[in-house]
Amino acid sequence: MRGGAWLVITHCPAALASAVQAAHHRKVSTSRLLRDSFAPVLDFVYPPRCPACGGGVGEQGGLCAACWEDLSIPSEPCCVSCQRPFASTGPGEGASCAVCLATPPLHDGIAAGTLYTDTARKLVLAYKHGRRIALAPLLARLIAARLPPAMGNRVIVPVPLHRRRIWQRGFNQAALLGRQLHQLGHGPLCVDALVRNRPTPPLGGLGKKARARTLRGAIALRPAHAGMIADADVILVDDVLTSGATSTACVHALKRGGARSVIIACFARVLDEARDARRTDSTR
Repeated sequence: MRGGAWLVITHCPAALASAVQAAHHRKVSTSRLLRDSFAPVLDFVYPPRCPACGGGVGEQGGLCAACWEDLSIPSEPCCVSCQRPFASTGPGEGASCAVCLATPPLHDGIAAGTLYTDTARKLVLAYKHGRRIALAPLLARLIAARLPPAMGNRVIVPVPLHRRRIWQRGFNQAALLGRQLHQLGHGPLCVDALVRNRPTPPLGGLGKKARARTLRGAIALRPAHAGMIADADVILVDDVLTSGATSTACVHALKRGGARSVIIACFARVLDEARDARRTDSTR
């Protein structure tokens, strides 16, 4: 995001789209050739290490077998509304979880690459706070595996950061994941469709009503992108889904702007029961 030079990628006429795709293929081929050529030198200077545990791995950017095994990939059976995994002896296909039955969600589904395990936590910390942005392709591939193929008018929108937070961190981790999903063919990216109007404090320890009150009016749709969002199927991207308060505020803004559907796509999802267990342990 050097110099704030983010581009909004929009639909093109067929001829221009073909030219853009051809140029993209040439760029990708050149990048892959350069990467493969310099890979032995890079591996010699910086031996490949697992980004989660530091153990040796076969190639840069990969996880060791033990850390791959610790990742918990959501699967069937799951809630039809939020994709919360059920136990193998739980409800069958098409059932909703107790949380969604009690409060039907505003979103249209959650596509989580993993559940929040110890390895997932280490990857998130290394990516977001350790500034290891080279992990973005790995995290995005796990998200992409949970997304349906792009159909119709789909747009990728990252959860926004306040400009003060971007200045401090140097990047928006959700935007980098969104760019990777675009490159993987999951739709055009509108990186600044949403804006965070004011900085908000950490939401940890706040109740549901307090979180909603803190975020009220903090996130809005940029009027300049209203036409791109109207009647679109939006993929809302973030690195971690915890309480869902921030993503809910984003979904509200997108739905008010006319989005036909909004799927929340994240790398790691913290389930309510896991978060409640950690909170209980911390008070003992």
